[in-house]
Amino acid sequence: MYTADGKMTQKDLATRYAPLVRRIALHIVAKLPSSVELDDLIQAGMIGLLDAANRYKGELGAQFETYASQRIRGAILDQLRDNDWLPRSLRRSSRQVERAVHEVEQRVGRSPSESEIAAHLELPLGEYQDMLQELHGSQLFYYEDFEREGGDESFLDRHCVDRSDPLASLMEGAFREALIGAIDRLPEREKLLLSLYYEQGLNLREIGAVMDVSESRVCQLHSQAVTRLRAKLREFVPTPA
Repeated sequence: MYTADGKMTQKDLATRYAPLVRRIALHIVAKLPSSVELDDLIQAGMIGLLDAANRYKGELGAQFETYASQRIRGAILDQLRDNDWLPRSLRRSSRQVERAVHEVEQRVGRSPSESEIAAHLELPLGEYQDMLQELHGSQLFYYEDFEREGGDESFLDRHCVDRSDPLASLMEGAFREALIGAIDRLPEREKLLLSLYYEQGLNLREIGAVMDVSESRVCQLHSQAVTRLRAKLREFVPTPA
């Protein structure tokens, strides 16, 4: 069913693209603490879908689905940010680890080992690994990472050539090259983990079986890898004070 101006009704739009919203919400919630409710993310995603439909000028189809996916994901991340779902203690721990990784890497000229990072933080290795496990699912890139500072241009304004599609432009530009380089410089074990998780879509238990480690160890290694990437991409994603 369509409205008088040729657009799908909200009800039919929601019905048609509900699987897309759910798929994106499931992908995000899998990386978050168990306290985050899937239904809350789906609700936020539906708002993003309706916003996409109101803004989109072309015919509904593959191109709309790509555009809507960005809006749905953005709406879900906005919801997470606004609800401040991550405890301040974890935010503080995440910043501490990120700074430690950056400082040790600058000193030794390579990706530091867990033992070196733990020593820099003046923590026993086991306690540092426990911290990594607690941080699993907490290291998302937030929109506030990219917000203006004072009167400066925004992150997207500085790094995107095509302002009509900033995300696509960003992923074709300097950020993409920096991300590829950062991933390439990860320790081989962490590089394999990211490939299994993000490219092949394996879950934590399956990755543990492939790598012959426990699921909790996979969580630790994932947190370590993401923290290394954030530390390497500090030019693009500033660390909050």
